Amino acid sequence: MNRLAGVTSPYLLQHADNPVDWWPWTPEAFEEARRRDVPVLLSVGYSACHWCHVMAHESFEDASTAALMNEKFVNIKVDREERPDVDAVYMEAVQAATGQGGWPMTVFLTADAEPFYFGTYFPPEPRHGMPSFPQVLDGVHRAWTDRRGEVAEVAGKIVRDLGERQLTHGSGEKPGEDELAQALLGLTRDYDATHGGFGGAPKFPPSMAVEFLLRHYARTGAEGALQMAADTCERMARGGIYDQLGGGFARYSVDREWVVPHFEKMLYDNALLCRAYAHLWRATGSELARRVALETADFMVRELRTNEGGFASALDADSEDPVTGAHVEGAYYVWTPGQLREVLGEADAELAMSCFGVTEEGTFEEGASVLQLPVVEGPVADASRLASVRERLLAARAERPAPGRDDKVVAAWNGLAIAALAEVGAYFDRPDLIAAAVGAGDLLVRLHMDPRARIARTSKDGQAGANAGVLEDYADVAEGFLALAAVTGEGVWLEFAGFLLDHVLAQFVDAESGALYDTAADAERLIRRPQDPTDNAAPSGWTAAAGALLSYAAHTGAEPHRTAAERALGIVKALGPRVPRFIGHGLAVAEAALDGPREVAVVGEVLGDLHRTALLGTAPGAVVAAGPEGSTELPLLADRPLVDGRPAAYVCRGFVCTAPTTDPAELAGLLS
Repeated sequence: MNRLAGVTSPYLLQHADNPVDWWPWTPEAFEEARRRDVPVLLSVGYSACHWCHVMAHESFEDASTAALMNEKFVNIKVDREERPDVDAVYMEAVQAATGQGGWPMTVFLTADAEPFYFGTYFPPEPRHGMPSFPQVLDGVHRAWTDRRGEVAEVAGKIVRDLGERQLTHGSGEKPGEDELAQALLGLTRDYDATHGGFGGAPKFPPSMAVEFLLRHYARTGAEGALQMAADTCERMARGGIYDQLGGGFARYSVDREWVVPHFEKMLYDNALLCRAYAHLWRATGSELARRVALETADFMVRELRTNEGGFASALDADSEDPVTGAHVEGAYYVWTPGQLREVLGEADAELAMSCFGVTEEGTFEEGASVLQLPVVEGPVADASRLASVRERLLAARAERPAPGRDDKVVAAWNGLAIAALAEVGAYFDRPDLIAAAVGAGDLLVRLHMDPRARIARTSKDGQAGANAGVLEDYADVAEGFLALAAVTGEGVWLEFAGFLLDHVLAQFVDAESGALYDTAADAERLIRRPQDPTDNAAPSGWTAAAGALLSYAAHTGAEPHRTAAERALGIVKALGPRVPRFIGHGLAVAEAALDGPREVAVVGEVLGDLHRTALLGTAPGAVVAAGPEGSTELPLLADRPLVDGRPAAYVCRGFVCTAPTTDPAELAGLLS
């Protein structure tokens, strides 16, 4: 019996009609494995994962394969976005055993949840040196039946090895000038000076490293840091990884030139990149950065906002090919010259091919091209004509079968989106974007937070999921609420952030070392308590918490929060100089800690000239409070009067305050 019909995860619901007798991750599934004396087959994926769909179609929808799975295993399906803790623990085991990982992740466990055999995608028949999935199932079953002692020994050793892995936390001291300079040097060595970004193919958008580079430039004036950030952002914005018609970024580029993306669009990528481009505009005034920040914000609101006011987690990479009817990757986004001519006519099709890098041979598959915006020598196309071309292509694309949307609202990723939309709305005078951020914040408070301010990881269709929030949920939602407090001047958002961060101190911090865990002390016990300070697709919970704690302490003067933030940054001191690409968010937080961060109180009109100037200040991690004279909404406003009846700004740093100013230009100088 397939038991996925009643779950809230769209990914699990995609498998609810499989002939496989799937279980969700529950104690009952492991009890069933123990009762039947069979191993557990754990399959982990997510709804926008192309190869997850491929394996599902080839194997999980196949009756004979399903029969083999049902006969010899208890089969558990997990959405990695709902249970990042389960995913992290077994991914660590997969990577330790095989040297690589990815999704779909396939792990065989004992009834005690101890892993003993690992893999990712398995084909339906042997190919490219890989055994077929049925061969793997038969092999694991034979080992379980004939060599049980060996299986138990392997499983026990893996669990012991994982338990003995010690994370070097460092000194517990925040990084200083030397460590941050070494991190910049490390990024410079890995930098792709030709195409932007770091490393080779596949190439992921380095949003967190960009934030560090921008903050480092703001604090030190290092032109090389700004150049790497600006050039990387321009190359991405001109590449196929960016949707040149509808805005928004794909997950990554399969090549180092940013031409061909892996087409799924994730909320976390777009939230982080939206904010990074807004901060690049803030530092440079780049019109391209402004356009991309706004287009990405509009994409999130237009295509990811749910009926309840939150933001859906992803758009699928695959969609139905309008010609063949098959579900293929990228079908919604790519164009052939013939398709351009059909929509635009001959003359405008030639213009589109030239402007968007569409060729007769194609840059993708089957003669199709991913739209880019390459720099072309010669006269620039008429702006109004090109705008017309874009509008007509976007309208024609809207007639194609759209990619599926994962409507699951993930708390952490909504926190990232709230921060981005609130800031972009304030920077560019877009109150609709601020309203969208407030709406998502309201949903998180109303639906995800219980009366004790514990947070649920996910919701869908107005129903909170059963899975507890992990560290990144508390940290990123707190970050979003802090951004709302800064932009709206409403103290309730600071209060909610404080509730969440109090949970971080109580439930996620190791009292002796100051290290942080990804799951709460009272969370479900897995074979290992996950703990990872390095960035993956989004900031690690560890460094995200450090950033939110630091900002909250600057707002409130709360010494325990400041101390916890600085102790948490010890890991950045240890890892930043060695692997800066993988701890960019921690480096960005360290820049804020080294700069103060500065505390800005604006007494007067919310989102008036002084307030907006404060928000546009580039001082790393500066916190901003704004409100009328006598307001008790935010602690930084206490005892701060108007000056000669005029709005005034007060700037403090390291327990020292400058004289208040009523001049936006002077304030800008204090925050640059």
